[in-house]
Amino acid sequence: MLLKTLTFSTGATSSTTTTPLLLLSSKALFPKNNNFPFSQTTPLNFSKPQTRPLTTMNILNKLGFGSFKSSSPDPSTFPNSSIPQGPDDDVPAPGQQFAQFGAGCFWGVELAFQRVKGVTKTEVGYSQGYLDNPTYEDICSGTTNHSEVVRVQYDPKECGFESLLGAFWARHDPTTLNRQGGDVGTQYRSGIYFYTPEQEQAALESKERQQKLLNRTIVTEILPAKKFYRAEEYHQQYLAKGGRFGFKQSTDKGCNDPIRCYG
Repeated sequence: MLLKTLTFSTGATSSTTTTPLLLLSSKALFPKNNNFPFSQTTPLNFSKPQTRPLTTMNILNKLGFGSFKSSSPDPSTFPNSSIPQGPDDDVPAPGQQFAQFGAGCFWGVELAFQRVKGVTKTEVGYSQGYLDNPTYEDICSGTTNHSEVVRVQYDPKECGFESLLGAFWARHDPTTLNRQGGDVGTQYRSGIYFYTPEQEQAALESKERQQKLLNRTIVTEILPAKKFYRAEEYHQQYLAKGGRFGFKQSTDKGCNDPIRCYG
């Protein structure tokens, strides 16, 4: 946060006030869809009062800063919290396996996994939280404990779990707590969410090896996979479809093109 000093003068008197300025990421400023934010068909009407005032807390929650609270959300305050805290009851295709990963904004993470040979399907969504059927706005409030995740379906005959772990570590910085670049909030935390004991063991061993390569402590959480809530359709394969400006990015297996996260 930056502070800007403003001076107001009225005749012979003047007053000074200090105003906080937020540094915002492009993801926080613009909605996750394929339209530039100022190309809405409905004109803005500034004379009509808003039904929900944009208070400072509303803005901070929208940007994800609401995720930083003195304590974790209380599950008992969420009706049906046992549902999202339960296991993922979806079933992969025959001969396939699931894995979930959280590594910041799920747009770029999904594209990274789409390029891995042996990955047959990817979906972005929300998991590990307490609210049943959350929306993007809910998880951005920082009050539900959800993480933005990619659920990967893969063929273990063509793609070992270790290959997925390699793509996971390469895609993000696992040493920054609840943050990836300009995206800040618990929904951007680093996590590996396993479905089998074998995946858990491989994840723990991989984390230990990765830690030896870094000079900072890895904060990646390794937990059992929980119920997966598929995100809104406009989030799915977002970068492959062209992102905000229509620049499609390759999903070819083995592609090494740089991933432009807001493409």
